[in-house]
Amino acid sequence: MPFEGMPEAHVRLMQAARDAMSRAYVPYSRFQVGAALLDDEGHVHHGCNVENAAYGPTNCAERTALFRAVADGKRPGQFQAIAVIGDTQGPIAPCGICRQVLVELCAPDMPVIMGNIKGQWTVSTVADILPGAFTPASLDNGER
Repeated sequence: MPFEGMPEAHVRLMQAARDAMSRAYVPYSRFQVGAALLDDEGHVHHGCNVENAAYGPTNCAERTALFRAVADGKRPGQFQAIAVIGDTQGPIAPCGICRQVLVELCAPDMPVIMGNIKGQWTVSTVADILPGAFTPASLDNGER
């Protein structure tokens, strides 16, 4: 999977996302997405999209990886980067709900590596993909 010009660490994370993508449960859309979240100890938490016939309970790959990491004991601020991949025309981007969860659990400057199976890619940050985000500071007490 050639991601020309991408740093080797990001390539490895994108490859982990591609592996996760192959495990997606998508009997309705057949649209597989994978994610790989790197934590502060170098562990990769994999995520894939999981569909449901009722649609609302469907979970995206990015949230699956983030929620899995939290279930594994990680807390906000302990993540280094996330990669997401899909079979899209250009690099895939997280949906709005995933962007909100990223804002809640990740540092504003954390890299969000977006790619597709053709090897196209782009990198942004959590803050850049959801400007003006609703954060814990938006609440009356501003506490987590």
